[in-house]
Amino acid sequence: MPKKLTTADLLNLKASGTRFSAISCYDFTTAALVAQAGTEMILVGDSAAQIMLGHSSTLPATMDFMVTITAAVRRGAPDVCLVADMPFLSYQVSKEEAIRNAGRFIVEASADIIKVESSAAQLDTIKALSDAGIPVMAHIGLRPQSIVKTGKLKAEGTVATDAYELILLADRMVLAGASTLLLEGTASRVAAIITDRVNVPVIGCGSGPHCDGQILLISDIIGTSQGHLPKFSKKYAELDTAIINAVKAYIKNVQSLSFPDDEHSYHINSAEIEKLKDMLEPRQ
Repeated sequence: MPKKLTTADLLNLKASGTRFSAISCYDFTTAALVAQAGTEMILVGDSAAQIMLGHSSTLPATMDFMVTITAAVRRGAPDVCLVADMPFLSYQVSKEEAIRNAGRFIVEASADIIKVESSAAQLDTIKALSDAGIPVMAHIGLRPQSIVKTGKLKAEGTVATDAYELILLADRMVLAGASTLLLEGTASRVAAIITDRVNVPVIGCGSGPHCDGQILLISDIIGTSQGHLPKFSKKYAELDTAIINAVKAYIKNVQSLSFPDDEHSYHINSAEIEKLKDMLEPRQ
């Protein structure tokens, strides 16, 4: 098992031009499989509110929920760089509360990096977290938690003025102390400019091929996501069909009395059965 990547290791990967992978997942079993496959980084995203709980947005994810599932992922993947996602309202109220909540991920879930969806309003929070000794991933570009304000999500950096503001924001996040950036839903050429400009690793989520690393949801990768997939996502398997067929076969076996059979049952020998009969009171 290779050693767990640190922020220093990620910087070395960027310097050498070596791309790395990150995967969003949310439970012990899946994390163990993802770790065995060799991914360098796992993000426990607040997208769990949608993927695991069936909500229409990420907003219902709570701190307690996120800490619980992040700790489960850490148990499944003890040697993978683990990023924990700060949910809505866990960092906006005050810098002190942001530090306290981020600290919970470090102490209770053994996370390595804390991710914060960031606009210019979060620059002081990014600095406060960094000053407190907490490695921070600033999530810029398309930010799903902003749905409550914008009403819809759209690609970022597709107009020159917006691209310029996003590039400056990336610079400011790094100056504030962000040790990595996550760039979501951003025009590919703009993402390339940001990746080349900043001296920290940039992870792309729907931001083209030029970022230092890439991230996808595990449910999209294995083909178990329900509903429409975003343009940037890619299926590498069709496990939804395999799962449905396996469950259908189980149901059929139960209905036909072919499961469980002797092979899948525990047994008591004949002598013990005779003893048991002697012990039982006859029915009145």
